Amino acid sequence: MHIGLIGGIGPAATLAYYERLTDRCRDADRPLDLTIVHADVNTLAANARADRRAEQAAIYAALIDRLAAAGAEAAAITSVGGSFCEAETRARSALPLVSAFAHLDRQLAARGLRRVGLLGTETAMRTRLYGSFAQVEAVIPRDDIAGIAETYEAIAITGRCDAAQRETLYAAGRELIGGQGADAVLLAGTDLLLAFDGRDPGFPVIDAVDCHVDLLFALATDSETIETLAR
Repeated sequence: MHIGLIGGIGPAATLAYYERLTDRCRDADRPLDLTIVHADVNTLAANARADRRAEQAAIYAALIDRLAAAGAEAAAITSVGGSFCEAETRARSALPLVSAFAHLDRQLAARGLRRVGLLGTETAMRTRLYGSFAQVEAVIPRDDIAGIAETYEAIAITGRCDAAQRETLYAAGRELIGGQGADAVLLAGTDLLLAFDGRDPGFPVIDAVDCHVDLLFALATDSETIETLAR
């Protein structure tokens, strides 16, 4: 299946999706048919802060039209936080939209996890990742959610993470594990890889990007179909 990605939100996340998907296909000795279009991270951030779902969905829909014109058969938003308007986008989309989080609950439960802590955008945290968990309990930081979200947004927009920002996130993760009994911390913000990749924060971490890439790889290699994923 020809996969279409909405990238640019932010650039580091787009690179992670591209690298991980191409690595999976190379390791499986399977070809990859892929098209990427670019969305503006600053516009997305402003729309997400103001909860302008219709406006961002219209931007996504126009980009998905371009993916469809390029021959893509399914589309994905390469941002967990940027999926705040997923329902509105799905209603306007010319292609099936492969969710970043709809299957997370099932995937986490299959790993034997009962409780996960969430780090990401303020909306993702406060809504327990858009209310998508049924088998797994989601917990969020007790203190300064807005500050954690601002730290994440700054990382996403600049594509860089400094030591102070990293420690803010690690401290929140430690509280989720030690203070709230989470089995692991779910990186529910795509660009958090800039703070966590290649480092040991001292607690178990699961990257939502990997879970999303698993689904995209299954579609790209025809191991799954849109119909079966919708069940």
